[in-house]
Amino acid sequence: MLQQIEGSQAMAKAVAACRPEVISAYPISPQTHIVEALSALVKSGELPHCEYVNVESEFSAMSACIGASAAGARAYTATASQGLLFMVEAIYNASGLGLPIVMTVANRAIGAPINIWNDHTDAMSQRDSGWLQLYAENNQEAADLHVQAFKIAEELSLPVMVCMDGFILTHAVEQVDVPEYEQVQKFLPEYEPRQMLDPENPLSIGAMVGPEAYTEVRYLAHAKQMQALELIPKVQAEFKEVFGRDSGGLVRPYRCEDGETIIVALGSVLGTIKDVVDQRREKGEKIGVLGITSFRPFPTEAVREVLLHAKRFIVLEKAFSVGIGGIVSSHCRAAMRGEQFICHELIAGLGGRNITKESLHRYLDKAVVDKVENTHFLDLDKSLVDAELERERLVRRSGAPAENIMRDKQDRVNAAKNLPTRKDKDK
Repeated sequence: MLQQIEGSQAMAKAVAACRPEVISAYPISPQTHIVEALSALVKSGELPHCEYVNVESEFSAMSACIGASAAGARAYTATASQGLLFMVEAIYNASGLGLPIVMTVANRAIGAPINIWNDHTDAMSQRDSGWLQLYAENNQEAADLHVQAFKIAEELSLPVMVCMDGFILTHAVEQVDVPEYEQVQKFLPEYEPRQMLDPENPLSIGAMVGPEAYTEVRYLAHAKQMQALELIPKVQAEFKEVFGRDSGGLVRPYRCEDGETIIVALGSVLGTIKDVVDQRREKGEKIGVLGITSFRPFPTEAVREVLLHAKRFIVLEKAFSVGIGGIVSSHCRAAMRGEQFICHELIAGLGGRNITKESLHRYLDKAVVDKVENTHFLDLDKSLVDAELERERLVRRSGAPAENIMRDKQDRVNAAKNLPTRKDKDK
């Protein structure tokens, strides 16, 4: 049903239409509205035959889902940021045990310093945990991906993260054709677990595996991810047949056919990039954008096929690996191994900083003629960083760096408005 609805509310309704039997979650912004709405649906009876488990932490939430899934129940949870990190041990257990749990990650920056706004640092930190990771561009795709995630997870017996940008999507009110139970029934079969604890047939799940078999067990996790590369497009096609719209899949190219420059990105920023691409196309520039929906498994061949004929590609990333640079860009470079190419890394939107069309145009004006550094931080005020490094060089007890940078930033704002700065107050 087409509704004007907040993203979180749409996700709750989409998940409810999939009829999970156990939901266990601990609230953390910006995911809270999703699980609050689901708890209300359970309490009202609109989501029947579902146990909503109140727990004391994110670790407990994932542990409860592991127990429920192992017992044969369709299980769901949601989290973000520090909450995702708190459940890391259990996240690895869920994938290692091959349990088809679906989890929403309302992407948010990781502290310290505390930051509740959006980037992809949280989910990217778990890219090697064995979970599939699907990234949504908008709330319609996020709702659709949740329905597809249950089918993918249960067919492969692997857990799936559906990643949607915190606040940008979770709290945005827009039109969403929310999947309804009757539609979902036609698409998503009754849950038939591949493994299940049964008192009549006792067995151990998660028992110790020694060196003689551990390599094979870990390779099996990789083999299943490779199976997902084939399954995800099939599920996309089945979803389109039932729902009449094209959501999900591995990648989503936009105006890439003759593109000399291709911008690669994940998540909601794709909308802004598409606007920029359209504007530059109007001026005759051959440029396109490649949205990656499936980051795990990484669609190497699909990415290579799109990038193969471009002169350069620019990877916009809302997270990065400290000490080396871009994460997604390293995957794209690997996909292009053996080919001649130019790759630029653009780190943007960290901690919720706006990614504006104006800033992207300024960057692209230089990037399309390869006059940018390999790793560029969009709208970085490097003078603030240099000032802090100089402070640390001159003063042993220089204080907390994040707070120092914030004070320096405020001083500049105050100075521009002819207001007192710290130096004025010190006098």
